[in-house]
Amino acid sequence: MMKITVLGCGSIGKLWIAGLTQQAHEVQGWLRIPQPDFDVNVDSINGIPFQQRIIANQKTWLQHSELLLVCLKSWQVSDAVNALIPHLSADCPILLIHNGMGTLDELTLPETPTKRAILQGIITHGAYQQDQKVLHTAEGITHIGPLNTTARQYGYLAEILHQALPDVAWHNDIHTISWLKLAVNCVINPLTVFYQCRNGDLLKYPEHIQKVCDEVYQVMEREGVIPTSRSHLHGYIIDTIEQTANNYSSMYQDVKYQRHTEIDYITGYLLRRASEQGLVLPENKRLFQFIKQKEGNYDHIRTHLSS
Repeated sequence: MMKITVLGCGSIGKLWIAGLTQQAHEVQGWLRIPQPDFDVNVDSINGIPFQQRIIANQKTWLQHSELLLVCLKSWQVSDAVNALIPHLSADCPILLIHNGMGTLDELTLPETPTKRAILQGIITHGAYQQDQKVLHTAEGITHIGPLNTTARQYGYLAEILHQALPDVAWHNDIHTISWLKLAVNCVINPLTVFYQCRNGDLLKYPEHIQKVCDEVYQVMEREGVIPTSRSHLHGYIIDTIEQTANNYSSMYQDVKYQRHTEIDYITGYLLRRASEQGLVLPENKRLFQFIKQKEGNYDHIRTHLSS
């Protein structure tokens, strides 16, 4: 059994807390506003309702944790994780589960002979909170893999996490999986805000989807992460739109409820990589500016979490 701290206790964080607790792991949550405990109530985890009071924000627990599981929005990650790194044991791996890419570059990792293991996770489970209860709306898969050399030795975590919240798959090359997810997010997230629609309604705008997708493919090709053809990438994105047709994207919901979006780590990351590769992406740049303008109308929040 492992001692685990889950940083970020929204719907996905609570799914992991429930599943890991069911498997008799010692799990605490880490909340932005510190408190000694909090309620976790999930309608169904592995076919069973879960309701339990969970310990939170215990520094001694944090110091002895064998895994820091991070379930935050991408823009929250670096400040929150950097605040906790000094309190972690040197061999405690960090698993980042969030949309977008680029957070690794923002982490303050001390130079040591053995670098801390950082892993990436990509999750497709559906869940949201309503009246303090997490509704687990769709079973999915979590892809995990190493972001640095040290993390390659932590493949065993996939089986432990799979027992808690199936399915979990280990990938030695998580980079390619991350880019495929980024491609999907670059299309679905900003376009659902642009057209004010559910994911499935984007199929009414095939030319716009194609433009965004073609630009993403150019960057992936230059980055050397192409596992497929341009037409296959387009088909993969269309399949994802169809499979999530009734969903409202996370960015659509963030803008609707006037929350900070993850655009800087989705389209923003794509544009930064394009610039490095000498590419110009007019359609993605236009969508990026559109979302930033929407945010600018309401967004005056602080982007860091309390230590």
